[in-house]
Amino acid sequence: MGKIIGECFICGCYGVVERHHIFGGALRKKSERYGLVVTLCHSCHNEPPYGVHHNAKAMQKLHEYGQRKAMVENGWNIDDFRRKFYKNYL
Repeated sequence: MGKIIGECFICGCYGVVERHHIFGGALRKKSERYGLVVTLCHSCHNEPPYGVHHNAKAMQKLHEYGQRKAMVENGWNIDDFRRKFYKNYL
């Protein structure tokens, strides 16, 4: 896969970015299907202590953003979201 050039969703820097599925693991395909993917610079994505894979607060903010986005774009309420993603992050 080639390099992606764009803006980091968290810090706003412009350059090489990485795709991050807001809801990963078993929910990665659903994140992809519902457009719950953001671009992050490497530091914000996967570097301790602030990268989302190492920072629970940063990950929680992305989960909240992803849930709100999914609910608005699909006309879902919290229960609808929970049926798809198994948890309420708000």
